[in-house]
Amino acid sequence: MFALLLLSGAMLCGCSSGSSDSGTTPPPTQTATATPTIATTPAQNAAVIVTLADTTSAAKIYYTLDGSTPTTSSQIYQAPFLVASNLTVKAIAAASGDANSSVASQSFSANIASGTLVWSDEFSNSGSTPAQPNASTWTYDVGTNCCGNNELETYCAWGSTTAPCDPGNPNAYVGTDGYLHIVAQNPSSKVYTSARLKSQGMFSFMYGRIEARIKVPESQGMWPAFWLLGNNIATVNWPTCGETDIMEHIDGSNPPPAAGEPPYGSDWIAGSLHGVDYNTGMKWSPKDFSAADWHIYGAIWTKGQIQFYVDDPANVYATYTPQSVLGGIWAFDQGPQFIILNLAVGGTWPGNPDSTTVFPGDMTVDYVRIYTN
Repeated sequence: MFALLLLSGAMLCGCSSGSSDSGTTPPPTQTATATPTIATTPAQNAAVIVTLADTTSAAKIYYTLDGSTPTTSSQIYQAPFLVASNLTVKAIAAASGDANSSVASQSFSANIASGTLVWSDEFSNSGSTPAQPNASTWTYDVGTNCCGNNELETYCAWGSTTAPCDPGNPNAYVGTDGYLHIVAQNPSSKVYTSARLKSQGMFSFMYGRIEARIKVPESQGMWPAFWLLGNNIATVNWPTCGETDIMEHIDGSNPPPAAGEPPYGSDWIAGSLHGVDYNTGMKWSPKDFSAADWHIYGAIWTKGQIQFYVDDPANVYATYTPQSVLGGIWAFDQGPQFIILNLAVGGTWPGNPDSTTVFPGDMTVDYVRIYTN
């Protein structure tokens, strides 16, 4: 508008382009990216799920959770995230060719007590037939060997009609028993199907205590897991994003204990962290433990520390800090992470199914819950 007014003024006064007051034409005013919006939806017990959005096409949103002013070096918004502590969300948006937006800001002070349940999926089903897992929380990785590890299964989404997936025999469903079932099937010779649910792009959280009550199939080649990945995997890839494996399980006799490890009990599960230049983990193998029974598997995530427990948050069997990664880059204070529940078949760690493997294999999940620290 400023440039237009100057031009109109020159036309009225008859000034020539060579007059002393014309100078050079000012550059056009740069359009500013729209300021992001901050919206909330209720979670549980005064916690909220925060969603950031922007009306400028192709704009990226950058945000902070510590009250600092965001820049284009701040974390990029990828998914709605849980807010269950007193903090301030600030966000800007940036689009190619436009100036950065103004800062959007919103403070939260719910003063939620430690140990409060703030989010959960209880996998309820009041119907008379198997139901789709909550589509506002869970999406799916799909395909054969979609995720590395030389796994053998084809991962199938709910309702997929792409062979060998069978929508009439789903690999992930909420049963009328009120449990999530992730089922590995062997529909024909050397063909395996299963499911890998994830909350990527749908829901994420940063810090808190997360747990799931699970029982797993115990059979050669079955590889159930409950784990987290950083939202920033979309921009920095793995393992820079950080991976938090809350529970992994393979057949109790495979592999044998490594040098220096104590003998396993009759069964075991493992919790581990993966990042740049480290893969560190701990097996939990008490006497008479059976992963085929119901157990609670959890992680307590605070700034600079992750702890793993089984059945009771007081029963911590492994604690990791930046010092634990032995020179690697601690990846777990970068931003929110999303949840994954899956049952793999075969792969480099468990090995392939054999004549003893039982199909279908059923990883059964009672709930996933997040509490305040």
